[in-house]
Amino acid sequence: MSSLGFRTGSLVVFITAALLSGCSIVPGQRMITPATIQDTGGEFSTEAAQQKQIPITDINLELLKKMSADQKASVLPPGTTSLFGKPAVYRAGPGDVLQIVVWDHPELAAALGQPPSNSRISDAMPGFLIDEKGDIQFPYAGNLHVAGKDAATIQRELYARLSKVYQKPEVTVRVASFRNATVYIDGEVRTPGTQSINDIPMSLTNAIGLSGGFTTTADRSRVDLIRNGTTYSLNIDDLVKRGHNPSDIYLQPGDTVRVNAREDSGVYVMGEVNKPATVLPLRNGSLTLSQAISDGGSFDSNTAAGQQLFVIRDSTSQSPQIYHLDATSPVAMLLANQFELQPKDIVYVGQGGLVRFNRVLNLLLPAINAAVTGVVVSK
Repeated sequence: MSSLGFRTGSLVVFITAALLSGCSIVPGQRMITPATIQDTGGEFSTEAAQQKQIPITDINLELLKKMSADQKASVLPPGTTSLFGKPAVYRAGPGDVLQIVVWDHPELAAALGQPPSNSRISDAMPGFLIDEKGDIQFPYAGNLHVAGKDAATIQRELYARLSKVYQKPEVTVRVASFRNATVYIDGEVRTPGTQSINDIPMSLTNAIGLSGGFTTTADRSRVDLIRNGTTYSLNIDDLVKRGHNPSDIYLQPGDTVRVNAREDSGVYVMGEVNKPATVLPLRNGSLTLSQAISDGGSFDSNTAAGQQLFVIRDSTSQSPQIYHLDATSPVAMLLANQFELQPKDIVYVGQGGLVRFNRVLNLLLPAINAAVTGVVVSK
Protein backbone atom coordinates (compact mmCIF):
# COMPACT_ATOMS: atom_id res chain seq x y z
CA MET A 1 0.00 0.00 0.00
CA SER A 2 1.37 3.46 -0.89
CA SER A 3 2.10 5.99 1.83
CA LEU A 4 -0.59 8.27 0.39
CA GLY A 5 -3.21 5.49 0.69
CA PHE A 6 -2.08 4.73 4.25
CA ARG A 7 -2.35 8.41 5.30
CA THR A 8 -5.80 8.67 3.67
CA GLY A 9 -7.08 5.59 5.52
CA SER A 10 -5.71 6.90 8.81
CA LEU A 11 -7.45 10.23 8.22
CA VAL A 12 -10.82 8.48 7.70
CA VAL A 13 -10.42 6.53 10.95
CA PHE A 14 -9.44 9.72 12.78
CA ILE A 15 -12.49 11.65 11.51
CA THR A 16 -14.85 8.81 12.42
CA ALA A 17 -13.41 8.58 15.92
CA ALA A 18 -13.72 12.32 16.32
CA LEU A 19 -17.39 12.23 15.37
CA LEU A 20 -18.11 9.63 18.03
CA SER A 21 -16.21 11.44 20.79
CA GLY A 22 -18.20 14.69 21.05
CA CYS A 23 -18.97 16.19 24.41
CA SER A 24 -22.36 16.54 26.09
CA ILE A 25 -24.54 19.60 25.86
CA VAL A 26 -25.59 21.63 28.82
CA PRO A 27 -29.05 21.01 30.30
CA GLY A 28 -31.89 22.59 28.41
CA GLN A 29 -30.17 22.94 25.04
CA ARG A 30 -32.78 22.59 22.30
CA MET A 31 -31.03 22.36 18.95
CA ILE A 32 -27.68 21.12 17.80
CA THR A 33 -26.42 21.72 14.27
CA PRO A 34 -23.29 19.71 13.55
CA ALA A 35 -20.42 21.54 11.93
CA THR A 36 -20.59 21.42 8.17
CA ILE A 37 -17.70 19.60 6.52
CA GLN A 38 -16.36 21.79 3.74
CA ASP A 39 -14.17 20.84 0.83
CA THR A 40 -10.63 22.17 1.10
CA GLY A 41 -9.32 20.92 -2.21
CA GLY A 42 -10.88 23.66 -4.30
CA GLU A 43 -12.55 21.25 -6.69
CA PHE A 44 -16.01 21.33 -5.11
CA SER A 45 -18.30 24.03 -3.81
CA THR A 46 -17.60 25.18 -0.26
CA GLU A 47 -21.25 26.10 0.35
CA ALA A 48 -22.84 24.60 3.44
CA ALA A 49 -24.62 21.32 2.85
CA GLN A 50 -28.37 21.25 3.25
CA GLN A 51 -29.41 19.81 6.59
CA LYS A 52 -32.75 18.22 7.42
CA GLN A 53 -34.03 18.92 10.91
CA ILE A 54 -35.50 15.75 12.45
CA PRO A 55 -37.67 16.30 15.54
CA ILE A 56 -37.37 14.05 18.57
CA THR A 57 -40.66 12.65 19.89
CA ASP A 58 -40.78 11.76 23.57
CA ILE A 59 -42.22 8.36 24.45
CA ASN A 60 -44.99 9.07 26.92
CA LEU A 61 -48.51 7.91 27.77
CA GLU A 62 -50.09 10.29 25.26
CA LEU A 63 -47.95 8.90 22.44
CA LEU A 64 -48.72 5.30 23.39
CA LYS A 65 -52.47 6.03 23.52
CA LYS A 66 -52.29 7.62 20.08
CA MET A 67 -50.35 4.67 18.63
CA SER A 68 -52.83 2.21 20.14
CA ALA A 69 -55.79 4.14 18.75
CA ASP A 70 -54.18 4.35 15.31
CA GLN A 71 -53.56 0.62 15.33
CA LYS A 72 -57.16 -0.17 16.25
CA ALA A 73 -58.46 2.22 13.60
CA SER A 74 -56.17 0.87 10.89
CA VAL A 75 -57.69 -1.25 8.15
CA LEU A 76 -56.38 -4.33 6.44
CA PRO A 77 -53.88 -3.75 3.61
CA PRO A 78 -55.55 -2.91 0.27
CA GLY A 79 -56.94 -5.96 -1.48
CA THR A 80 -56.66 -8.27 1.53
CA THR A 81 -60.42 -8.53 2.08
CA SER A 82 -60.84 -9.75 -1.50
CA LEU A 83 -58.86 -12.88 -0.59
CA PHE A 84 -61.59 -14.11 1.73
CA GLY A 85 -64.53 -16.02 0.31
CA LYS A 86 -66.06 -19.37 -0.44
CA PRO A 87 -63.97 -22.05 -2.16
CA ALA A 88 -64.35 -22.41 -5.90
CA VAL A 89 -65.23 -25.74 -7.48
CA TYR A 90 -62.29 -27.58 -9.04
CA ARG A 91 -61.97 -27.18 -12.78
CA ALA A 92 -60.06 -29.71 -14.84
CA GLY A 93 -57.04 -28.77 -16.91
CA PRO A 94 -54.26 -30.20 -19.06
CA GLY A 95 -52.46 -33.05 -17.32
CA ASP A 96 -55.44 -34.12 -15.23
CA VAL A 97 -56.86 -37.61 -15.71
CA LEU A 98 -60.61 -38.17 -15.84
CA GLN A 99 -62.33 -41.37 -14.83
CA ILE A 100 -65.46 -41.76 -16.95
CA VAL A 101 -67.90 -44.63 -16.41
CA VAL A 102 -70.93 -45.44 -18.57
CA TRP A 103 -72.89 -47.97 -16.56
CA ASP A 104 -74.14 -51.24 -18.11
CA HIS A 105 -71.78 -50.81 -21.05
CA PRO A 106 -68.72 -52.96 -20.35
CA GLU A 107 -67.31 -52.27 -23.81
CA LEU A 108 -66.73 -48.67 -22.74
CA ALA A 109 -65.18 -49.70 -19.45
CA ALA A 110 -62.35 -51.32 -21.40
CA ALA A 111 -61.36 -47.89 -22.67
CA LEU A 112 -60.06 -46.99 -19.21
CA GLY A 113 -57.28 -49.54 -19.40
CA GLN A 114 -55.51 -51.17 -16.47
CA PRO A 115 -52.55 -49.78 -14.53
CA PRO A 116 -49.25 -51.60 -15.18
CA SER A 117 -47.99 -53.87 -12.45
CA ASN A 118 -44.86 -51.77 -11.90
CA SER A 119 -46.68 -48.44 -11.68
CA ARG A 120 -45.42 -45.80 -9.25
CA ILE A 121 -47.36 -43.50 -6.97
CA SER A 122 -46.38 -40.52 -9.14
CA ASP A 123 -47.80 -42.20 -12.27
CA ALA A 124 -51.17 -41.07 -13.55
CA MET A 125 -54.21 -43.14 -12.72
CA PRO A 126 -55.79 -45.07 -15.59
CA GLY A 127 -58.35 -42.97 -17.36
CA PHE A 128 -58.62 -40.24 -19.95
CA LEU A 129 -55.69 -37.83 -19.95
CA ILE A 130 -56.51 -34.22 -20.80
CA ASP A 131 -54.03 -33.16 -23.47
CA GLU A 132 -52.21 -29.85 -23.75
CA LYS A 133 -55.13 -28.40 -25.72
CA GLY A 134 -57.55 -29.28 -22.94
CA ASP A 135 -59.29 -32.08 -24.89
CA ILE A 136 -60.07 -35.76 -24.36
CA GLN A 137 -61.13 -38.51 -26.76
CA PHE A 138 -64.04 -40.70 -25.63
CA PRO A 139 -65.64 -43.53 -27.62
CA TYR A 140 -68.82 -42.51 -29.43
CA ALA A 141 -68.44 -38.95 -28.11
CA GLY A 142 -65.42 -37.95 -30.16
CA ASN A 143 -63.20 -35.03 -29.26
CA LEU A 144 -64.46 -33.12 -26.22
CA HIS A 145 -62.95 -29.91 -24.82
CA VAL A 146 -62.99 -30.17 -21.02
CA ALA A 147 -60.31 -27.75 -19.75
CA GLY A 148 -61.73 -25.13 -17.41
CA LYS A 149 -64.87 -27.15 -16.71
CA ASP A 150 -65.92 -28.88 -13.51
CA ALA A 151 -66.85 -32.58 -13.38
CA ALA A 152 -70.60 -31.90 -13.38
CA THR A 153 -70.37 -29.83 -16.57
CA ILE A 154 -68.25 -32.47 -18.31
CA GLN A 155 -70.75 -35.13 -17.27
CA ARG A 156 -73.69 -33.23 -18.82
CA GLU A 157 -71.84 -32.70 -22.09
CA LEU A 158 -70.89 -36.39 -22.32
CA TYR A 159 -74.46 -37.41 -21.60
CA ALA A 160 -75.71 -35.18 -24.42
CA ARG A 161 -73.32 -36.75 -26.92
CA LEU A 162 -73.75 -40.36 -25.81
CA SER A 163 -77.53 -39.98 -25.89
CA LYS A 164 -77.24 -39.96 -29.67
CA VAL A 165 -75.92 -43.54 -29.48
CA TYR A 166 -77.34 -44.98 -26.25
CA GLN A 167 -80.76 -44.52 -24.71
CA LYS A 168 -80.54 -42.60 -21.44
CA PRO A 169 -76.94 -43.54 -20.63
CA GLU A 170 -75.87 -43.40 -16.99
CA VAL A 171 -72.62 -41.42 -16.97
CA THR A 172 -70.36 -40.53 -14.03
CA VAL A 173 -67.26 -38.35 -14.26
CA ARG A 174 -64.61 -37.72 -11.63
CA VAL A 175 -61.05 -36.44 -11.65
CA ALA A 176 -58.86 -39.44 -10.88
CA SER A 177 -55.49 -37.66 -10.94
CA PHE A 178 -54.88 -33.98 -10.16
CA ARG A 179 -51.76 -32.82 -11.98
CA ASN A 180 -52.72 -29.47 -13.48
CA ALA A 181 -53.27 -27.01 -10.64
CA THR A 182 -50.49 -26.41 -8.11
CA VAL A 183 -49.39 -23.83 -5.57
CA TYR A 184 -45.89 -23.22 -4.25
CA ILE A 185 -45.07 -22.86 -0.53
CA ASP A 186 -41.69 -21.28 0.23
CA GLY A 187 -39.76 -19.84 3.12
CA GLU A 188 -39.95 -20.80 6.79
CA VAL A 189 -41.99 -24.00 6.56
CA ARG A 190 -40.64 -27.44 7.32
CA THR A 191 -41.09 -28.93 3.84
CA PRO A 192 -41.28 -26.15 1.24
CA GLY A 193 -42.29 -27.10 -2.26
CA THR A 194 -45.18 -27.60 -4.64
CA GLN A 195 -48.62 -28.66 -3.44
CA SER A 196 -51.26 -30.01 -5.83
CA ILE A 197 -54.76 -28.57 -5.68
CA ASN A 198 -57.54 -31.15 -5.84
CA ASP A 199 -61.30 -31.24 -5.40
CA ILE A 200 -60.84 -30.58 -1.68
CA PRO A 201 -60.44 -26.76 -1.44
CA MET A 202 -57.00 -25.72 -0.23
CA SER A 203 -56.96 -22.88 2.25
CA LEU A 204 -53.93 -20.88 3.31
CA THR A 205 -53.70 -22.74 6.60
CA ASN A 206 -54.13 -26.11 4.86
CA ALA A 207 -51.24 -25.32 2.52
CA ILE A 208 -48.94 -24.35 5.39
CA GLY A 209 -50.00 -27.47 7.31
CA LEU A 210 -49.32 -29.73 4.33
CA SER A 211 -45.86 -28.16 4.16
CA GLY A 212 -45.12 -29.24 7.73
CA GLY A 213 -46.22 -26.04 9.46
CA PHE A 214 -44.19 -23.03 10.53
CA THR A 215 -40.57 -23.48 11.57
CA THR A 216 -39.28 -22.03 14.83
CA THR A 217 -37.72 -19.15 12.88
CA ALA A 218 -40.93 -18.22 11.03
CA ASP A 219 -42.46 -14.77 11.36
CA ARG A 220 -46.23 -15.30 11.37
CA SER A 221 -46.75 -11.58 10.98
CA ARG A 222 -45.09 -11.53 7.55
CA VAL A 223 -46.69 -14.12 5.25
CA ASP A 224 -46.78 -13.08 1.59
CA LEU A 225 -49.38 -14.40 -0.84
CA ILE A 226 -48.39 -13.74 -4.45
CA ARG A 227 -51.25 -13.98 -6.94
CA ASN A 228 -51.18 -12.85 -10.56
CA GLY A 229 -48.13 -10.70 -9.94
CA THR A 230 -49.61 -8.96 -6.88
CA THR A 231 -48.16 -9.52 -3.41
CA TYR A 232 -50.51 -9.48 -0.41
CA SER A 233 -48.77 -9.14 2.96
CA LEU A 234 -50.63 -11.02 5.68
CA ASN A 235 -50.23 -10.91 9.45
CA ILE A 236 -51.76 -14.20 10.59
CA ASP A 237 -52.11 -13.26 14.26
CA ASP A 238 -53.49 -9.82 13.44
CA LEU A 239 -56.10 -11.35 11.14
CA VAL A 240 -57.31 -13.57 13.98
CA LYS A 241 -57.47 -10.58 16.36
CA ARG A 242 -59.61 -8.73 13.83
CA GLY A 243 -62.00 -11.66 13.53
CA HIS A 244 -60.81 -12.89 10.13
CA ASN A 245 -60.11 -16.61 9.89
CA PRO A 246 -57.04 -17.33 7.71
CA SER A 247 -58.71 -20.64 6.81
CA ASP A 248 -61.20 -18.60 4.78
CA ILE A 249 -58.44 -17.61 2.36
CA TYR A 250 -58.50 -20.22 -0.40
CA LEU A 251 -55.57 -20.60 -2.75
CA GLN A 252 -55.88 -20.56 -6.51
CA PRO A 253 -53.77 -22.37 -9.12
CA GLY A 254 -50.44 -20.63 -9.56
CA ASP A 255 -50.42 -18.94 -6.14
CA THR A 256 -47.15 -18.65 -4.22
CA VAL A 257 -47.05 -18.43 -0.43
CA ARG A 258 -43.84 -17.25 1.21
CA VAL A 259 -43.33 -17.30 4.98
CA ASN A 260 -40.64 -14.80 5.94
CA ALA A 261 -38.04 -15.37 8.62
CA ARG A 262 -37.89 -13.49 11.89
CA GLU A 263 -34.26 -12.63 11.22
CA ASP A 264 -35.45 -10.41 8.36
CA SER A 265 -37.39 -8.30 10.88
CA GLY A 266 -34.60 -7.79 13.40
CA VAL A 267 -34.06 -4.67 15.50
CA TYR A 268 -30.55 -3.28 15.95
CA VAL A 269 -29.53 -2.52 19.54
CA MET A 270 -26.35 -0.49 19.77
CA GLY A 271 -24.54 2.10 21.83
CA GLU A 272 -23.84 1.76 25.53
CA VAL A 273 -25.32 -1.69 26.10
CA ASN A 274 -23.57 -4.82 27.32
CA LYS A 275 -24.32 -6.89 24.20
CA PRO A 276 -24.92 -4.88 21.03
CA ALA A 277 -26.87 -7.21 18.78
CA THR A 278 -29.65 -7.73 16.29
CA VAL A 279 -32.71 -8.70 18.32
CA LEU A 280 -35.35 -10.86 16.66
CA PRO A 281 -39.08 -10.39 17.25
CA LEU A 282 -41.32 -13.07 18.72
CA ARG A 283 -43.05 -15.59 16.47
CA ASN A 284 -46.09 -13.34 16.19
CA GLY A 285 -43.85 -10.49 15.03
CA SER A 286 -44.11 -8.41 18.21
CA LEU A 287 -41.16 -6.87 20.03
CA THR A 288 -41.24 -4.16 22.68
CA LEU A 289 -38.52 -1.67 23.55
CA SER A 290 -37.98 -3.27 26.96
CA GLN A 291 -37.52 -6.72 25.37
CA ALA A 292 -34.95 -5.33 22.94
CA ILE A 293 -32.97 -3.67 25.73
CA SER A 294 -33.12 -6.88 27.79
CA ASP A 295 -31.85 -8.98 24.88
CA GLY A 296 -29.06 -6.44 24.45
CA GLY A 297 -27.82 -7.20 27.94
CA SER A 298 -29.31 -3.98 29.40
CA PHE A 299 -27.36 -0.73 29.86
CA ASP A 300 -23.63 -0.64 30.44
CA SER A 301 -23.55 0.58 34.04
CA ASN A 302 -20.15 2.21 33.54
CA THR A 303 -20.78 4.31 30.45
CA ALA A 304 -24.53 4.46 29.62
CA ALA A 305 -26.61 7.55 30.18
CA GLY A 306 -30.04 6.10 30.99
CA GLN A 307 -31.84 9.28 29.98
CA GLN A 308 -30.40 9.04 26.47
CA LEU A 309 -32.41 6.14 25.01
CA PHE A 310 -33.42 6.65 21.37
CA VAL A 311 -35.34 4.68 18.76
CA ILE A 312 -34.60 5.53 15.11
CA ARG A 313 -37.29 4.40 12.68
CA ASP A 314 -37.28 4.32 8.85
CA SER A 315 -33.58 5.15 8.82
CA THR A 316 -33.25 4.34 5.11
CA SER A 317 -36.12 6.61 4.04
CA GLN A 318 -36.13 10.34 3.41
CA SER A 319 -38.37 10.89 6.45
CA PRO A 320 -36.87 9.03 9.41
CA GLN A 321 -38.45 9.27 12.86
CA ILE A 322 -36.68 9.52 16.22
CA TYR A 323 -38.24 8.64 19.59
CA HIS A 324 -36.69 9.38 22.97
CA LEU A 325 -37.22 7.80 26.37
CA ASP A 326 -35.69 8.85 29.66
CA ALA A 327 -35.01 5.39 31.11
CA THR A 328 -34.32 6.91 34.54
CA SER A 329 -37.96 7.99 34.86
CA PRO A 330 -40.09 6.05 37.37
CA VAL A 331 -42.55 5.10 34.61
CA ALA A 332 -39.87 4.28 32.03
CA MET A 333 -40.29 0.50 32.29
CA LEU A 334 -44.06 0.79 31.87
CA LEU A 335 -43.61 2.93 28.77
CA ALA A 336 -40.91 0.68 27.31
CA ASN A 337 -43.11 -2.39 27.83
CA GLN A 338 -45.86 -0.83 25.74
CA PHE A 339 -43.76 0.74 22.99
CA GLU A 340 -43.85 -1.67 20.03
CA LEU A 341 -40.81 -1.72 17.79
CA GLN A 342 -40.94 -2.24 14.05
CA PRO A 343 -38.61 -4.22 11.75
CA LYS A 344 -35.23 -2.54 11.16
CA ASP A 345 -35.67 -0.07 14.04
CA ILE A 346 -32.41 1.10 15.62
CA VAL A 347 -32.30 1.28 19.42
CA TYR A 348 -29.44 3.49 20.56
CA VAL A 349 -28.29 4.06 24.13
CA GLY A 350 -26.21 7.21 24.40
CA GLN A 351 -23.20 8.05 26.48
CA GLY A 352 -23.77 11.74 26.78
CA GLY A 353 -25.84 14.57 25.42
CA LEU A 354 -27.44 15.48 22.14
CA VAL A 355 -24.18 16.57 20.49
CA ARG A 356 -22.83 13.03 20.53
CA PHE A 357 -26.12 11.53 19.37
CA ASN A 358 -26.42 14.10 16.58
CA ARG A 359 -23.05 13.08 15.20
CA VAL A 360 -23.83 9.39 15.50
CA LEU A 361 -27.12 10.09 13.74
CA ASN A 362 -25.29 11.43 10.71
CA LEU A 363 -23.42 8.14 10.49
CA LEU A 364 -26.63 6.10 10.82
CA LEU A 365 -28.51 8.13 8.21
CA PRO A 366 -26.10 8.28 5.28
CA ALA A 367 -28.77 9.57 2.89
CA ILE A 368 -29.50 12.63 5.01
CA ASN A 369 -27.21 15.22 6.53
CA ALA A 370 -29.37 15.36 9.63
CA ALA A 371 -29.62 17.42 12.75
CA VAL A 372 -32.08 16.79 15.56
CA THR A 373 -34.35 19.14 17.43
CA GLY A 374 -35.83 18.55 20.83
CA VAL A 375 -35.31 18.86 24.54
CA VAL A 376 -32.85 16.28 25.84
CA VAL A 377 -31.40 16.94 29.27
CA SER A 378 -27.87 15.73 29.93
CA LYS A 379 -27.10 14.56 33.41
